[in-house]
Amino acid sequence: MQGLTKILVIEDDEKFRHDLGVILEFIGEQYLLCATTELNDSHWKQAEGACFLGNIHSPQRFSQVLDSLAINNHIPVIALAKHKTELSGLPNFVGELELPLNYPQLADALRHCQEFSGKRAFNIPQLSRKNTLFRSMVGRSEAIADVRHLIEQVAGTDASVLILGESGTGKEVVARNIHYHSQRGKGPFVPVNCGAIPPELLESELFGHEKGAFTGAISARKGRFELAEGGTLFLDEIGDMPQPMQVKLLRVLQERCFERVGGNKTIQVNVRVVAATHRNLDTMIEEGSFREDLFYRLNVFPIEMPALRERIEDTPLLIQELMARLEAEGGNQVHLTPRAISSLMEHDWPGNVRELANLIERMVILYPGQMVDVNRLPKKYRYSDIPEFQPETLGGFEAEEDLERDALHAVFAMDEPEEEMPGFSNPSTAGLPPEGVDLKAMLADLEVEMIRQALEAQMGIVARAADMLGMRRTTLVEKMRKYGLNKEDIT
Repeated sequence: MQGLTKILVIEDDEKFRHDLGVILEFIGEQYLLCATTELNDSHWKQAEGACFLGNIHSPQRFSQVLDSLAINNHIPVIALAKHKTELSGLPNFVGELELPLNYPQLADALRHCQEFSGKRAFNIPQLSRKNTLFRSMVGRSEAIADVRHLIEQVAGTDASVLILGESGTGKEVVARNIHYHSQRGKGPFVPVNCGAIPPELLESELFGHEKGAFTGAISARKGRFELAEGGTLFLDEIGDMPQPMQVKLLRVLQERCFERVGGNKTIQVNVRVVAATHRNLDTMIEEGSFREDLFYRLNVFPIEMPALRERIEDTPLLIQELMARLEAEGGNQVHLTPRAISSLMEHDWPGNVRELANLIERMVILYPGQMVDVNRLPKKYRYSDIPEFQPETLGGFEAEEDLERDALHAVFAMDEPEEEMPGFSNPSTAGLPPEGVDLKAMLADLEVEMIRQALEAQMGIVARAADMLGMRRTTLVEKMRKYGLNKEDIT
């Protein structure tokens, strides 16, 4: 294969150590064989590819090896002996090889080591810092390219813009880009969240008030429209604006003037209005909760911001940008393995980019300066698991016997008749018919049905379905292959 540089094999059993060397040499891998009594810093410096950890006879030396692996967390480690429990807490634990070894499982393990080391990682282009254009609009997907194109078209005009999209998609980022690349870019950008201000205070917040206009108004105060003079006023969550305020906002958009609360002096205003909402304004108009005339005033140039799940290919670039921002703010850098990024790209992201940003910040706090593999992600973001590289099932009598034993165990482990699978009776309570039964076929049907239900319950995620069935992920994969089950067909 020759995909890795050097593999460090730590094994105290001399014969097994020698046999591993023969195997690695046969498949064309460079390696270092070492007992724990010989292990030193030079071995770790040369182990650029991976570490295969076998039998260690001394608990004290095993503890020292774990400490070294934690320090050298850029080196992927594969367990060859019964060390999975102790290694599972390490960020660089890639998986477990079960004996006896064969080429397919060893090749699979080495491939995962390559992915962990980044030799088969995502090709993430470096973000240019020289050009400030769209510096916050991260992504190379077609969806985000369309948004950039629309911003370029509208930025040079004074047209009102309505930005639509789910919460957390970056609507304010679009508004700021429109402002920065317009002729008003040197003027103020004033954001207002219409849903965060109580209705009775919103008028004063937008238009200001005169001294004595209401209880507590001890002095005159400018509103957001005046503060945004010569610039852009961003009305976020415009769908949450109460109807009485919608009427007053409509007048400002039409007449370009207003009066402060408690005042009678008309104030002219030169402000560009950009609005945004996650609500469906067409539905609100039909329900009578949003004014149709205001909608047409705001919706001169609509821009729809795509959800993250609609541009999931931008996830690696977004992660890189979010980490760069946190690092610029004084945070520590973390490193996500390609497997972890692949798992994140399986997520639906109901909270969109905001949810991703919160997750990255959490990882920076929990694992500063460390490697984050899929096993360190919160459970709901794990769409794969640390693999167990098992010898392939050859389909012989012994393998068939194992499958039947698993199925029998599943059948007789059911507690009560009411817990039975649909369409099957519990053999402990149902009598054997006189003509007999095809036990193998019945068990196979039962097993297929249980696997189907587990996969459906876990949204087709094999690792979670395996947990639900009380078996290893690789065992479930073998059973799915045997029965011709496909998780895409099931979900």
